Amino acid sequence: MTATLPLLQAVTELARLAGDEANRFFRTGIAVEYKSDGSPVTVADRSAETAAREWIRSRFPDDGILGEEFGLENEDAPRRWVLDPIDGTKSFIHGVPLWGTLVAVVEGEHVLAGAIYAPTTQELVAAAPGEGAWFNGSRTQVTTTASLAAATLLVTDERFPDRPVRQQRFRQLASTARITRTWGDCYGYLLLATGRADIMVDDLMNPWDAAAVQVVVEEAGGRFTDFRGRSTAFGGDSIATNAALDTIVRDILCPGGDPGLDA
Repeated sequence: MTATLPLLQAVTELARLAGDEANRFFRTGIAVEYKSDGSPVTVADRSAETAAREWIRSRFPDDGILGEEFGLENEDAPRRWVLDPIDGTKSFIHGVPLWGTLVAVVEGEHVLAGAIYAPTTQELVAAAPGEGAWFNGSRTQVTTTASLAAATLLVTDERFPDRPVRQQRFRQLASTARITRTWGDCYGYLLLATGRADIMVDDLMNPWDAAAVQVVVEEAGGRFTDFRGRSTAFGGDSIATNAALDTIVRDILCPGGDPGLDA
């Protein structure tokens, strides 16, 4: 296998490899450590990212790598792989299956391909610009729900720490939606891209959290932006919707793309 491997195929293969490596440790009673920011990490996170990096180095040696656990490698490379070996580590360490592995390939802030893989449920959705989104090998689309009163809204953490204005706006949105659930992290975006939810919101997103889900949501026919309305995985937060609810949701959460909602 060489670097001519198509990127959509490559992210699919790598997401499965890394996710299955992480899944070896799921519900095995492994020790939990805490990083300087208070987030948990385990041997499963590190082992999965190590396996992913080895795979990339052997097939795409000229590319850079940015991973949550081991940082940036080959930083001058124009193309970069972005990895989150376990997105949803808090779910993982509590034995909850709503976690996954994220893999994306980017040039600058342009995502070339991405995959979300949930090993415990054997669900994988992958996408590349112009090639559509594919759920376990079949084409997938977001819903056509056009009313908030009929919508399912997901969020990773509804508390929105230190952002009271944003929290107030989210509560307004949640009070209007038919269902609000915290089926969050990457699994929420997987649900959105496969037509089982209509809206997904995150107050805090790193590039390794967002790059894969951006292309997956967009290629499934949805919209993915930061709170300022920019179509980017590098904005630090995210709003993802189906196409029909796009304007409605953003008019509530960030009217006019107002950066003041960061307060």
